[in-house]
Amino acid sequence: MNFVDLLMLGFSEAITPANLAFCLLGALLGTLIGVLPGIGPTATIAVLLPITFFLPPLAGIIMLAGIYYGAQYGGSTTAVLVNLPGEASAVVTTLDGYQMARQGRAGAALAVAALGSFFAGTVATFAIAVAGPMLSGFALSFGPAEYVALMVFGLLAATILASGPVLKAIGMILIGLLLGMVGTDQATGAERLTFGAVELFDGVDFIVIAIGIFGFAEIITNLERSGSEGVQLAPLSRLWPTRDDFRRSWAAVLRGTGLGTLLGLLPGGGATLASFSAYSLEKKVSKHPEKFGTGVVEGVAAPEAANNAAAQSSFIPLLTLGIPSNNMMAMMLSAFMIHGITPGPTVLTNQPEIFWGLVASMWIGNLLLVVINLPMIGLWVKLLTVPYRLLYPAILLFCCIGVYSMNNRVFDVILAAGFGLLGYAFRKARCEPGPLLLGFVLGPLLESNLRRTLLITQGDPSIFVERPISLVMLLATVVLLALMILPSFRRTREEAFQEEEA
Repeated sequence: MNFVDLLMLGFSEAITPANLAFCLLGALLGTLIGVLPGIGPTATIAVLLPITFFLPPLAGIIMLAGIYYGAQYGGSTTAVLVNLPGEASAVVTTLDGYQMARQGRAGAALAVAALGSFFAGTVATFAIAVAGPMLSGFALSFGPAEYVALMVFGLLAATILASGPVLKAIGMILIGLLLGMVGTDQATGAERLTFGAVELFDGVDFIVIAIGIFGFAEIITNLERSGSEGVQLAPLSRLWPTRDDFRRSWAAVLRGTGLGTLLGLLPGGGATLASFSAYSLEKKVSKHPEKFGTGVVEGVAAPEAANNAAAQSSFIPLLTLGIPSNNMMAMMLSAFMIHGITPGPTVLTNQPEIFWGLVASMWIGNLLLVVINLPMIGLWVKLLTVPYRLLYPAILLFCCIGVYSMNNRVFDVILAAGFGLLGYAFRKARCEPGPLLLGFVLGPLLESNLRRTLLITQGDPSIFVERPISLVMLLATVVLLALMILPSFRRTREEAFQEEEA
């Protein structure tokens, strides 16, 4: 089948009534959690993962994907109108978006954000459609040695791109690897790190960790924050931007789209890194960088395009190589595996309706998000008047239901609560939990591929340098290690994340 035939196959799957309904539901939920600060797509997808048991595979994946990229749209609404980012990737949008709103140009800021996000999402989805088959064909030449080298490189890159000190990020990776070892060793049948608990013989469930660290811990953290009631809304002006707004923003949207698409491919990259990088790039190329932060439209267009492009291009490594590039893609990997689908090069050949159906649904979802966001801005903002003290009990209830429904065990709920306290401690220690989730997901895959490699070579590790792809990955890993040692690189990295941490 040629490219056009495959796209037609995808649209024939995506436009079925059920899949359209779940695409709309995902877009609505994504926008909602993007608008409401303190929930986030990670915790939401963790809660909804058990529900996908009862859905067809493509419908469940379409819904979860819609939540992820939909949250990038919704986060800009409160960032502009309330100076309160609903999603981490919208933090930088507050700098100029809220200033535009105070000048009576909130409608223009929101329209530029929505249209820029739509363009970026469309381009990034096209990149998935074009790059997916090519990378999948390349990935077919991967053996276990190549996957080991790729995962080592990915885990190390994730520590560099994670905010906070590198040593803390490495520590989180190691904790994730240890958690991935809990349970019965499939090769030897020996128990590992179970401490005699029968409930741990099958290992720790992914959803237990995800809901605990991202759901419960997020609730505890948000309950500490003040000022969650009585927000001050900026006046909402007419929605359509002026001709000058379009003239000044189109180049910023193009740059943000390109940068976001590239950063979404990197291990540890994602929407937040892309939005901050795009904003920094715009300040560097601008003739008047001193005006940024005073309400320039480029400061809204570039980061909003970048975060949506990165959110969708991060699906490329997952779908083609089976390797999640960030914690959200680790969630999506779990969703695939719940339905017995192993992401990677074989998906395009054995289950093309899954790959192309998801790609087509992203185009449809981006169009739905423009329709949802612009006319319903007033409704979304009104939700901010609901006090968080009324929201969190419902969120907590859904978290507990999601964990319990996995195995119908109270032990899992207690374990998730324990991980919630651990996640809260991580936040207090300024340790980003994302690398832990990557380590937990990639750890078992890394171990099994390493064992296969050493069994094939009868324990000879030289295969890692004899195979070209593996050698290139290992050399890239060495380069990253060398960069981590350089003081100048460490200073540059700390400066890059200083604004985000503030």
